[in-house]
Amino acid sequence: MLKIQPDELMQKVEAARDLYHRLVLLVAPAGAGKTAVLLQLAGKASVPCVNVNLEVSRRMLDMTEKQRALRAGTVLGEIVDATVGDPVILDNIELLFDCSLQQDPLRLLKDLSRNRTVVASWNGAISENGITYAVPGHPEYRRYARSDIDFLYVSDEGGQS
Repeated sequence: MLKIQPDELMQKVEAARDLYHRLVLLVAPAGAGKTAVLLQLAGKASVPCVNVNLEVSRRMLDMTEKQRALRAGTVLGEIVDATVGDPVILDNIELLFDCSLQQDPLRLLKDLSRNRTVVASWNGAISENGITYAVPGHPEYRRYARSDIDFLYVSDEGGQS
């Protein structure tokens, strides 16, 4: 279970408001309790917690695979734009890593966080080398260099930036 408390996460959200990318990632392995923390944060901030997998899937259901790849980023942007309140809390973002969508999920989240503060769950880890999503060998595994981390994050692995 995550050690981070919603109040600590809210402090990161406040700090992110002054950054170029107003993005806060809650980084932990799958099953660590990120959803519970995000739901508590949503309650404190009186904003919804968006289930990205569900909302993006609903909007792309009638699209072809090619259309999905072309429109995934736009669809996510429309969902964020339609979400009332600040911050925008995004949970269950696994669909963004689906290989068939051919997306760069971190870039998508960073782009969305230019105009609004975005808090998102991230199934992975932070290390001195960068940030990872999933584990090596998994088809959706991603590794981003430390230079790509120009946003705030909270991790139970001792990392807070």
